[in-house]
Amino acid sequence: MKLFSRILLTLSFLVLVHASFSQVKRKVEDLSDEEIATFFERAQSSGMTEAQLEKAAKAQGYTSADIAKMRSRLTQIGDNKTKEKTTATKGKTSSKRSVSGKLSTKKGKKNTTADGEDEDSEDSMMEEEEETDSTKLPKKVIYGANLFNNKKLNFEPDLRIATPVNYTLGPDDELNIDIFGEAMDNYTVTVSPEGTIKILNLSPIYVNGLTVEAASSRIVSRLRQLYQGLNRPGSGSSAIVTLGNVRSIKVTLVGEVENPGSYTISSLATVFNALYLAGGPNENGSYRSIRVIRANKVVRTLDLYDFLLKADQKDNIQLKDQDIIRVGDFDTHVELAGEVRRPMVFEAIKGETLKDILRYAGGFTDKAYTYSMTVRRNTSRELKLLNITQDEVATFQPQNGDSISVGKIIERYENRVTVSGAVFRPGVFAIESGLTTVKDLVKRAEGPRENAFLNRATISRRKENYDPEMISFDLGKVLRGEIADIALHREDSLTVYSLDSLREYQKISIFGEVNKPGIFEYRSGMKVADLILLAKGFKEAASYAKIELSRRVITHGVTDDVNQKIEVKTFDIDGSLNISNEGSQYALKPFDIVSIRRSPNYEVQRGVSIEGMVNYPGRYAIPKDDQKISDLVMAAGGLKPEGFLDGAILYRDSTVVGVKLSEVLKNPNSTNNLLLMENDRLIIPRVLETIKLTGGVQNPISIAYQAGNSLQDYLDGAGGYTEYADKKNIYVKAPNGISTKRRHFLFFRINPKVLPGSEIVVPEFPTNMKKGMTTAEAVGLSSALVSVALTLTTLINNLTK
Repeated sequence: MKLFSRILLTLSFLVLVHASFSQVKRKVEDLSDEEIATFFERAQSSGMTEAQLEKAAKAQGYTSADIAKMRSRLTQIGDNKTKEKTTATKGKTSSKRSVSGKLSTKKGKKNTTADGEDEDSEDSMMEEEEETDSTKLPKKVIYGANLFNNKKLNFEPDLRIATPVNYTLGPDDELNIDIFGEAMDNYTVTVSPEGTIKILNLSPIYVNGLTVEAASSRIVSRLRQLYQGLNRPGSGSSAIVTLGNVRSIKVTLVGEVENPGSYTISSLATVFNALYLAGGPNENGSYRSIRVIRANKVVRTLDLYDFLLKADQKDNIQLKDQDIIRVGDFDTHVELAGEVRRPMVFEAIKGETLKDILRYAGGFTDKAYTYSMTVRRNTSRELKLLNITQDEVATFQPQNGDSISVGKIIERYENRVTVSGAVFRPGVFAIESGLTTVKDLVKRAEGPRENAFLNRATISRRKENYDPEMISFDLGKVLRGEIADIALHREDSLTVYSLDSLREYQKISIFGEVNKPGIFEYRSGMKVADLILLAKGFKEAASYAKIELSRRVITHGVTDDVNQKIEVKTFDIDGSLNISNEGSQYALKPFDIVSIRRSPNYEVQRGVSIEGMVNYPGRYAIPKDDQKISDLVMAAGGLKPEGFLDGAILYRDSTVVGVKLSEVLKNPNSTNNLLLMENDRLIIPRVLETIKLTGGVQNPISIAYQAGNSLQDYLDGAGGYTEYADKKNIYVKAPNGISTKRRHFLFFRINPKVLPGSEIVVPEFPTNMKKGMTTAEAVGLSSALVSVALTLTTLINNLTK
């Protein structure tokens, strides 16, 4: 049903529009998809009911078959549009546009689909890209141009309102007559082309040109022939006449409009509704002089700026059949650019000044330079510039083509001065009455601080040629009135120096056995005990004796004694930091460094651990510095029977230390009996019964240990060597971490001993490394050796002769 209604709307409106243009009935097949899509949305906004549109279509000669054809066309348009949207979501683009897809309308408007929705087509996007070309100027926007191109603002007439008092009846208007009371009845009648309505059993009633109120009185008077005393007191019967469906009227828009022509619209439509259907004024059209002509007389002149600025619709009158709306040419276009709230092109009428144009633009922005504005004017031969002051705004009358530019204020102050440094309220101040000199400025800044250096202050100033300048003076004498005060200039910057800023930052340092060593600010009268308190007191390891204090020797060049540059003093201190203690009360000077030593007998508890096959594994303290591995094993209750001495490993700082525990226990004086260090970890495993083979063997594997087996026996058990095995550098890694390499003596190979738990490692050559010599290389080397041998033999024979 919805689709059918849309078809009726589209078909009927197209019929009326094209009939108005050509006065010739066109076949549905001759209508292009562009025409269908373009006029569909305007048909929806016409305010006509479906019945009125269908009737208007049939009046033009279109049949039910034509409506069926239109249904098919519109369905096809919708299908094609859906396909285009699906393609667009997949990111595909095309330079060609289907005639049944998004259709380009006239300049300045969005593209319209068959559903009446505005979308941006690829063609319009290409046009926008062309407009943004650096060689083209941006198109100027005319104030009010978007009023009739805004989808959310269509001025559609409201058909659900009470009957207007001044509404005059005409052919095709529908009237509802309700009779209630003692007699109840209802009549729905339509005004005929002759201007009459027909009620059963009554002669025709002429209502054409009457208001609804006047027509109601005439109808009720005639109904009294059927209903005696109708609407009279005491009769018991009453009647109400209301307006039902309204008729359609035809209006014509001419002049400078986007789409001039005749339009069939609702009789409740207004001027704004008709202008919207025609697209509003074009780029040459006037927004200030739109005339409504009725019976060859101008009945109203519409100024759209009244609506745009004040929402005033007093001239938005209701239209009548055969009204003509003429949009004239604009008289004056003035461009306003820069620091205004609405920079665009405005239309001015005779007598309006620049003040009126600024009002249309919403006034100045808060950064606008209003003292003077620049006007660029076109003359008969060339361009001309004018300067308009703020006093001339109310009287200056712009001319057509004027371009007025409002600049931005300069980012500087005309009466600013600054004071910084050793005053109580530094900041920015204004030169004004009561603040014109240095003395006034310091007073306004709440005066100098106690640490202010008054012997010298400076003013940074710019000369007339903007070169920087510095003025130095005795601030103390100025404040005391001993010398003349100094007048301030715009952008002067007064600096009052502090004593602290004129000397090196004074600090003292404390290091060593305190809880918070570091650097602290020096304060006059500080003692050693005060500095220790700032450092959060002594650590437990601190020594109270031989505290060292180093001090700079500063002469400022008044003595030739440069041998002693640093003075060092040592003293004892009371750990409780009593005030009576001489060391605690030693006075500090800036840049002193205090060092707190560690007590020579202080020792933090140290521990080692032993794990594995001992009777009492665990962590043990190191009571003396000469504790060794054998002492640790004895403290742990000795070894268990299954303990494997040759597999013992010592870890120190996550590193394996190779020790021979069996030798250590047999001979405590052995060099393997190492001194213990904190966090050492000794692990004594069980007897290991496997031999692990890794590296360049055919089958890396672990093999059961067999007493009497040689290194080669285990290698044979792993399948022998691989192609890249390095046989010369085979080594055995003992369980205690010590590795022993295969050695060679003359033609003999000496293999390392393989203990239970050992790992046999066969290194490998890189796979890209050439292994051995080729046959050709071997033959060449042999030939070279033979030649050398013959040469040596000949030489020896010659020497012996």
